[in-house]
Amino acid sequence: MNQISTPERRGAEFLSLLRNGPPERTPEQERLHRKQRLAATFRLFARYGYDQGLAGHVTARDPIKPDHFWVNPLGFHFSRIRVSDLILVNDEGEVVEGDHAVNRAAFAIHSAIHAARPDVVAAAHTHSTHGKAWSALGRPLDPLTQDSCAFYEAHAVFDDFTGVVLDQSEGRRIAEALGPHKAAILKNHGLLTVGHTVEAAAWRFIALDNAARAQLLAEAAGTPQPIPHDVAKLTETQVGSERGGILSFHPLWDKITTEEPDLLS
Repeated sequence: MNQISTPERRGAEFLSLLRNGPPERTPEQERLHRKQRLAATFRLFARYGYDQGLAGHVTARDPIKPDHFWVNPLGFHFSRIRVSDLILVNDEGEVVEGDHAVNRAAFAIHSAIHAARPDVVAAAHTHSTHGKAWSALGRPLDPLTQDSCAFYEAHAVFDDFTGVVLDQSEGRRIAEALGPHKAAILKNHGLLTVGHTVEAAAWRFIALDNAARAQLLAEAAGTPQPIPHDVAKLTETQVGSERGGILSFHPLWDKITTEEPDLLS
């Protein structure tokens, strides 16, 4: 179990991340790390209201079997998922560890992304309310705030919705639209984010949904004034990094594992 039990130790862990970055881990330690952060992500997403029926999935590439990924089992509410509930799926969509079913859409989308992007460790997609609302507009987000600049010229729009994604060819088209970016807006569908860590992918989803909400509010209130290109581009490098995603996720990890330690079982 990787739970930090005191404020002092939690503070020390954050300072270590800030100064030195993530520690070296064995493949077995890295597998546990990713699974723990994945389970925590589902608990956090439940709190943010990103849970809707059977929709939504987050995956983490297995460090020992890189063509396999860990994902939430079909039919489990995000707020109840534990490390032991996660299932391991291979590149054929077969569950090779765990006794539960896999969401077909999760396999179709995530398998294509993991195959196309070897750098991607984790990918997150849910039907969040503000993400869906913004996706219906079929356009990228504008650099309206410091936070939204994290995605400036670093997210794509997939504008060819054809129904529930159940076919691998559809997943491949989403992966092609994503390209080298950290996020994509799936038109009439929702948001998708990726990262070199589970932490970065999860934080980016929360931040992207928040940016969509902020722009919806701003446009409803009046005529937003975007940040100039040069400033927005600079700000993207300052607030949109992988390291920034890890650091931003840490307080959420601290909170959720303190309040819901059963997720680590």
